[in-house]
Amino acid sequence: MKVLVVNNAAPFQRGGAEELADHLVRRLNATPGVQSELVRIPFTWEPAERLIEEMLIARGLRLPNVDRVIGLKFPAYMVPHQDKVLWLLHQFRQAYDLSEAGQSHLDFDETGRGVKAAIRAADNACFAECRKIYCNSPVTQNRLMKFNGVPSEVLYPPLNDGELFTGGDYGDYVFAGGRVAAGKRQHLLIEALALLPNGPRLVIAGPPENEAYADRLRRLVEDLDLNDRVSLRFGFHPREDIARWANDALACAYLPFDEDSVGYVTMEAFAAGKAVLTVTDSGGLLEIVSEATGAVSEPTPAALAEALARLTSDRSLAMARGAAARDLWRNKNVTWEATVRRLLD
Repeated sequence: MKVLVVNNAAPFQRGGAEELADHLVRRLNATPGVQSELVRIPFTWEPAERLIEEMLIARGLRLPNVDRVIGLKFPAYMVPHQDKVLWLLHQFRQAYDLSEAGQSHLDFDETGRGVKAAIRAADNACFAECRKIYCNSPVTQNRLMKFNGVPSEVLYPPLNDGELFTGGDYGDYVFAGGRVAAGKRQHLLIEALALLPNGPRLVIAGPPENEAYADRLRRLVEDLDLNDRVSLRFGFHPREDIARWANDALACAYLPFDEDSVGYVTMEAFAAGKAVLTVTDSGGLLEIVSEATGAVSEPTPAALAEALARLTSDRSLAMARGAAARDLWRNKNVTWEATVRRLLD
């Protein structure tokens, strides 16, 4: 069986979706009787009218010698094929929930509103021709049903290299991994730490979305006199280093705005037996992050400082919640073997 995985590609940007696509192809190729390759279609969303061209590019592709297509993200999942399965990571949210929340660049003029309508129509046509639709979380599933009226099944992404996240010592720092971006709000962690003179150290590690935000964090650390307590490790790191930081942390932190899924940072922390600090508007994380498995606060420096102090001042509390986090994730039994079976069914 020849299986083509299709995903979009914003040049020089790499995150969880790209990692998932690579590992999915690797796991498919490890399945007897299966050959798999990844096709990444370049994608940009500005100017708004460019989105029409991007959809037409995807719809205009033809895939000979392919038995099944697995589509992941907009607009790559629009590639036509007679045997297509979607593992929906997220739609183009500016045409859906972000528009509803008044946060979409498509709502400023008639051109943008026309593009939004075209996206919804093209999505509905694509979904109607799919053999099966899976979503990466209940958040994505509910959004698909709310805006498109399309039913789906939840298929959680497994950890790509779970064998690395085995846990370790409980150190004196909080680890914040993942992409460094304004939408991930690492600045709030730094501002919260400044309110805790006796608080833990903070390690932030990951590739910056842009240099402007990286500079903002550098200036913040300098201005708040936190050079001896905050370690900024910008860039791509070997997975062994990411695992070591997570395994030896006292706790982990992840503050995305309205994440579609529980997020790889959360999954890695839970697998390593670490409690996770997040915020009330983090979206999909709240499915598994709670006061039983970490701490949840309002997305303000003062509230985060209080939650951070509560979680890290008592090591036994952090350890107990980390153990509960590990048990919760293990009980979900999310494995690559089961995932591949469902995608090939």
